[in-house]
Amino acid sequence: MFEEGDAPQLRTILLTDICDSTGLVEVLGDKGAAQLFREHDRLVMTLQQQWRGRLIDRSDGLLLLFERPIDGLGFAIDYARGLSEIGKLRSIDIKIRAGLHVGEVLTWRNSEESVRVGAKPIEVEGLAKPNAARLMSMARPGQILLSAVAEPLAHRAARELGERGQHLIWKSLGRWRFKGVPEPQEIFEVGEPGIAPLRAPPNSPKAWRAVPLWRRPAMLAAQLALVVAVGIGGWFVTRPAPAIAFGERDWVVVGDLRNLTGQTVLDESLEQAFRISLEQSRHVNVLSDLKTRDTLARMQLPADTVIDRDIASEIALRDGARAVILPTVAEVGGRVRISVEVIDPTSKITVHAESADGDGIDSTLSSIDNLTASLRGVLGEAISSVEKSSTPLPQVSTSSLDALRAYALGQKEYSQGDYEAALKWYGRAVEFDPEFALAWVGQMRAHYASANLPGALEPLRRAQQLEARLSSREKLYLAAWSAEFDQPEKAIEKWVELANLYPDFWPGLVNAATWLYADNRFKEAETYVRQSMHSQSDLSTLGYDDLGRTMLGQERYKEAASAFDQAIEKGVTSSLRRRADVAAARRNYDKAFESLAAASSDDPYPYFERIAVSLDRARWSEARDASEASERLTNGDTFTGIAFMAPRAVTDWLSDNPKQAHEKLETAIQLALEGSKNDGHAGSAKEHAGLALSAALISQRSGNRSLALRAVAGLEEREAMLKVRKLAELATVIRANELRLSGKADEALKLLDPMITGHELYQTRVALMEAHAAAGNVEAALEQSEWLAVRRGLAYIELGFGQSLQALNVADSNLTLLRRAEVLEAAGRLQEARSALQRFDQLWPVEALPSHLRARRSKLEVASSLGVV
Repeated sequence: MFEEGDAPQLRTILLTDICDSTGLVEVLGDKGAAQLFREHDRLVMTLQQQWRGRLIDRSDGLLLLFERPIDGLGFAIDYARGLSEIGKLRSIDIKIRAGLHVGEVLTWRNSEESVRVGAKPIEVEGLAKPNAARLMSMARPGQILLSAVAEPLAHRAARELGERGQHLIWKSLGRWRFKGVPEPQEIFEVGEPGIAPLRAPPNSPKAWRAVPLWRRPAMLAAQLALVVAVGIGGWFVTRPAPAIAFGERDWVVVGDLRNLTGQTVLDESLEQAFRISLEQSRHVNVLSDLKTRDTLARMQLPADTVIDRDIASEIALRDGARAVILPTVAEVGGRVRISVEVIDPTSKITVHAESADGDGIDSTLSSIDNLTASLRGVLGEAISSVEKSSTPLPQVSTSSLDALRAYALGQKEYSQGDYEAALKWYGRAVEFDPEFALAWVGQMRAHYASANLPGALEPLRRAQQLEARLSSREKLYLAAWSAEFDQPEKAIEKWVELANLYPDFWPGLVNAATWLYADNRFKEAETYVRQSMHSQSDLSTLGYDDLGRTMLGQERYKEAASAFDQAIEKGVTSSLRRRADVAAARRNYDKAFESLAAASSDDPYPYFERIAVSLDRARWSEARDASEASERLTNGDTFTGIAFMAPRAVTDWLSDNPKQAHEKLETAIQLALEGSKNDGHAGSAKEHAGLALSAALISQRSGNRSLALRAVAGLEEREAMLKVRKLAELATVIRANELRLSGKADEALKLLDPMITGHELYQTRVALMEAHAAAGNVEAALEQSEWLAVRRGLAYIELGFGQSLQALNVADSNLTLLRRAEVLEAAGRLQEARSALQRFDQLWPVEALPSHLRARRSKLEVASSLGVV
């Protein structure tokens, strides 16, 4: 790092300055100031090492070089915090200003003689240095400014700052001109809400805001004189609005509508209409009502707090929104006027205002359409884009204000989790307008969220019939939901399409991630999870749980644990069982049961983990107790009840009760096959088909091959079901196992090899290991055995088919070592077989083994040399 030489080197350069350092000396005195600067120097030395910086110069300020912008930014943030803490101990406010830039610099080392007489050891020169100096000198106290080169590099790596990196606000301060530099430069500020100024620096003789000629005061005066001279009404020329930096996909906060008409039907209806109209834009993102109310809670304000200029501005600063929009409706001269203000949240100044008048309240929707189209242009969206994606409100929502109001109230109830109340309002909306497609979509979502899948079907069908009454985004949203119900094999494709086209739309991102990690495509899912966790997300805290799942599926245990811990800290109690998965995958069983003990005993789902973890450590009686408890908490003919029959059967099989296991499995297969005939909801049918195949595989593994084949045959009659990739794969595993058991291992391998895609099922690898072993492919079988032993995170977190295969997966992560010993012994590699068996014995001791496993162990031909007792 940091080699000196003749060639220019690309470096990050940071310049800082302590504001009013002379005043500090006056306040503290020489002795006090000396003590302060000694603490300052210790802080700098610590941060240099932490952020890998090189100090080039220091006096009242610092000049440092870094390899990466994120390191320079991390130093600047910690330096500002550290100095602030030092100042608080002395009851003084110490602030710094900082400038960060990336560019080429030349460095060279001064001679020892020069250093002895006061020269710096290292010299740095190049244009990057004065550029950073300009940024630093123009910054306000407490402000960190970045160049347009440094900002995207630092922003992209912000996650390396940990959780605090997610709360930073990145703000464009527009384009600025610097003395002696011909082209304007865009500058950025990064800081923490409530600490950083987060507003543009003042103009100075050396740096000033670049604005169009027509907005400069001198040019305005000339224009005014010209207009007056030709008699076009000097009143037309007004003071220009302050600029607001707004880029593509930036966010706005929509404040509560001020209704000055006295007509209550306009209260919620016009605010909802305004949102629907503005949300057609792919340039402007609107902070959702759910997210707004969540931020109010963090501000310790009631959910019904009026979102006025001040509150909306604070919400915008907290959530990184660039603008606030305040709508108003009033009666003016017998006409209904809709007006909007665009507010700079930092200064709370109105930077743009306009209005549209109409005759009567029936004109309001048309007025809103006109205003939002104009606003999108003001916020930088291309006119062609506005024209292309703007559909009149009555066409994409409803012409009934009563229906809009009911829909808006339904949305509020839905966002608060009261799905029953939401359904009532959505129902009222379609009573007012039976062709209100969005209200039918709302009903479908509310039924689905209440786990009432049959109830979701009718509103889905009505919404499908009214698809033309939806905006482009909502059409894609409906198409993805339709795939879940009707063509589950296409659901991933539809959700990913929506997420890619609308990369800030939280429902699209979350559903894309969920379907991808359900398909074991954890790396792909991670991308969408991280996108969904931006500070403006509706439920960004849930993203930590999703992130933990994708990490565990990739065997990234430390990151998974951290993500689940953050989710738990933020109140996501379902993450307790996921945290147990991480601990158990690492064989930290005490930590796993500690997490499970914190979960509600009335919640059935943690019993999947209680059963699996007990089996993992060969505690058969504990597993049986957990199985019985889960049976008391679930209804046997529901999806969850059927799903629990699988781990219960695995428990019975492993603990020497195969007959009871087969009885459970036969019941599970019968119920699941019946559920798979649900013609109204292919998604539900698919999940039941998965349960049938899971139970069939366990039946096959535990010795009941005929039951397994009957289940597969029952599904083959429903050809569409086996078009779903995971169902087809699981059915292939069962067929391949049957071929192997019938002495046709090579044919089994031909079926299984195409299944190895990088996101195959854990059980596909088990089947592949057994097929290679049966075919005499020793090395290939050993390779699969090692894969199964290592991929314990996947064994625990694999989501498919209601988690019904988790217990079998976990058991196989241990049994694979016994199988490894058998393969090695058969190949005459006795020393390696002994080692594999020792590994197995450490996990499942001989004295704990059920009789059928003890029998397998005793059948090893070289039992005495392998240490069998």
